[in-house]
Amino acid sequence: MIIVWLEFNLSDLHYIYTFKYNIILINIQPIEEFIKSVEKHPTIDVRSPSEFSHAFIPTAKNICLLNDEERKVVGIKYKKEGNQAAVVLGYDLVGTKFSTFIKKALDIAINNEINVYCWRGGLRSNIIAFVLHTAGFKVNLLKGGYKAFRNWTRLVLQTQKKIIIIGGKTGSGKTLIIESLREKGEQVINLEAIANHKGSAFGALGQLPQPSNEQFENILALLWNKIDCNKSLWLENESRTIGSNVIPLSIFEQMREAITLNIQIPQDERINYIIQEYGCFAKNELITNTTKIKKRLGNLRLEQTLEYLNQDNIEAWAIMMLEYYDKSYIYGNSKREDNSIVSFDFNNLDANSIAEKLIEWEKNYDKVNTV
Repeated sequence: MIIVWLEFNLSDLHYIYTFKYNIILINIQPIEEFIKSVEKHPTIDVRSPSEFSHAFIPTAKNICLLNDEERKVVGIKYKKEGNQAAVVLGYDLVGTKFSTFIKKALDIAINNEINVYCWRGGLRSNIIAFVLHTAGFKVNLLKGGYKAFRNWTRLVLQTQKKIIIIGGKTGSGKTLIIESLREKGEQVINLEAIANHKGSAFGALGQLPQPSNEQFENILALLWNKIDCNKSLWLENESRTIGSNVIPLSIFEQMREAITLNIQIPQDERINYIIQEYGCFAKNELITNTTKIKKRLGNLRLEQTLEYLNQDNIEAWAIMMLEYYDKSYIYGNSKREDNSIVSFDFNNLDANSIAEKLIEWEKNYDKVNTV
């Protein structure tokens, strides 16, 4: 069968017309429309495994057209013999895989509708889209591919939001408060959950491996895009870096300028929280991570801290850690404008009660600042 590709500017619909007068319809979507499709339908990333492992559109599954070695071979063929020879070789390599693509797509598709993208929205995704369509799928193809998604990500992360920062010294239960706010219907983004890291020298304990920084941005962009600019967004106070991930400068600058609610909890409550959070980990893990801040603790304090751990005196270790992190927190707050910090004193770490009081404060604050 001879196939002629005809493209019309009708809502970016891409027609494949055959001489038997059959019309095959593949929906080529601009990035804004494709993002909406991603929220509703499963998505296939047809790039190579190494491209996918570095970063991808969140929720996408990798069904590669060419694996890394095959992609390399086709690239060499292209450089030596040109595009036509590379295309022929590509079809030789993938032609036997078409049934596999269809079977894998059947496993993840919902109501036979599926999203597809490659690096630039070119040959790889078009081939898969055609194969899946002939198998009865409704296919949404990303115009411009993953590259278009990354351009969209950069723009989204530049947008301004009404941020309120939840601050407080280490052990104040800031993450618990953030999640309580979420449960009460507030707009929340848990940056540490995205990064798989709690932000301190001990932040990787019990966590999954961190995503690449590009993937961290991808996840954040999808969440950031959903935030209503007219409502408050609650974020936990963070350094620019969360483990190996870096908060985009455009967002971090907004965080530094935002109003900060300084949650103050009694010392004994904070100590108990630290013990609950980290006392479950093996002694050697705590020793290894404590040693990471040797330069800042100093030799004598490090020696004392490690001695507490070797004696299984977790409470004494927790007190030493709080002394260290309290200094860092006070220094960080010194860089903020005094009138941008509002302190709240609580007798205990009841995240639910704290969240309710913060919401009440926010409503009154919002009224005053919108008059």
